[in-house]
Amino acid sequence: MTQEEKTLLEERIVDVLKTVYDPEIPVNIYDLGMIYKIDVQEDYTVELEMTFTAPNCPAADYILEDVRTKVESLEGIKNANVNLVFEPAWDQSMMSEEARVELGFD
Repeated sequence: MTQEEKTLLEERIVDVLKTVYDPEIPVNIYDLGMIYKIDVQEDYTVELEMTFTAPNCPAADYILEDVRTKVESLEGIKNANVNLVFEPAWDQSMMSEEARVELGFD
């Protein structure tokens, strides 16, 4: 896979991640800053690291499955491994400017 192919695939992954929402928050998980890492491997496996805004998120299982299913639905992706991490702890500074405006923080 060339660097250009990898970059294009990462952009498509970001686009699909922007369709995943926590049911309690009207902003997608990518703009909330919950995605820490997207790593496309040479074998077209994707390693993702993500967190939640709160460790006891009641929608955690639903969100994790939604991320995995949507990323794996992309053409060319063989497998998506979604790893839940809590370091560093999520805070509001991780949100995009658009998310901050949408949620009334700016």
